[in-house]
Amino acid sequence: MTRPCLGPLPPPAAVPFAVPPLACDCHAHVFGPYGFFPLADERSYTPPENPPARFVAQLDAMGFARGVAVTASVYGTDNRSLVDALQRYPARLRGVAVLAGDTPEAELDRLTQCGVRGARFNLYRRDGRNVYRNGSGLDDLRALAPRLAARGWHAQIWVHAPDLPELAPVLRALSIGLVIDHMGRMSVARGTADAGFQCLLSMLADGSAWAKVSGADRVSEAGAPYDDVTDFEAAILAANPEQVVWGSDWPHVNYFEAARMPDDGALFAHFVRAVPDAARREAVLVHNPARLYDFPV
Repeated sequence: MTRPCLGPLPPPAAVPFAVPPLACDCHAHVFGPYGFFPLADERSYTPPENPPARFVAQLDAMGFARGVAVTASVYGTDNRSLVDALQRYPARLRGVAVLAGDTPEAELDRLTQCGVRGARFNLYRRDGRNVYRNGSGLDDLRALAPRLAARGWHAQIWVHAPDLPELAPVLRALSIGLVIDHMGRMSVARGTADAGFQCLLSMLADGSAWAKVSGADRVSEAGAPYDDVTDFEAAILAANPEQVVWGSDWPHVNYFEAARMPDDGALFAHFVRAVPDAARREAVLVHNPARLYDFPV
């Protein structure tokens, strides 16, 4: 039995910043209802139920019109909870699934019709070991890449940026759009000069990768208001502002202490401070996600 983690804080009553119409939260997870969509027996944490209606209520409270739900590692390659969310809110949600390399063509077609536009691959390791159980790996990515690319999908790569110098040639050779999760899970203690982070910037600059500006709470050393992460976000945006999206990472899984649970209003306030130009914020929140996830504009 894994340790149950906390649920998210209540959403702010109002976000005191202008959220542009059609803004998209590009990284969140839905869980359950567990009576229909149970978690994998083998998992790294146990989240509380957060069904699709709760995610949509969170979007409404934050002033976001759209969202992207990502199958979490606790579901392995079971995407039923994700598909349920997409079918309930087809105009508002898109999805990123987790798939085995031998996923049949018919299943890829079905997921595409449901609104899935990417597949997530877990390459996140520390000291040579996987951090989280489950997920699809590099062999699955190699097997799936041409079939996903043919459907207009991208590969969302969950990776520790210091591993990118070794992985980047392999990833670039796959000829599929790449999205690097959570800014490469960079710890700010490593600094923006870190070779892995510089590799991420290079992949952005040459157009071979996108980046999700998300997870500021997880890479910050100082904690809220997360301003020690700003230099990293500024470097990402400077490298290629047309291939950057923002995500809340709601409902903030794998937190066990209430004092550390991030407030979504504070996370968005940090994003506004990090991206003070309103036109650039609109690109990151609206136009870039529309292209990446195939939303109408």
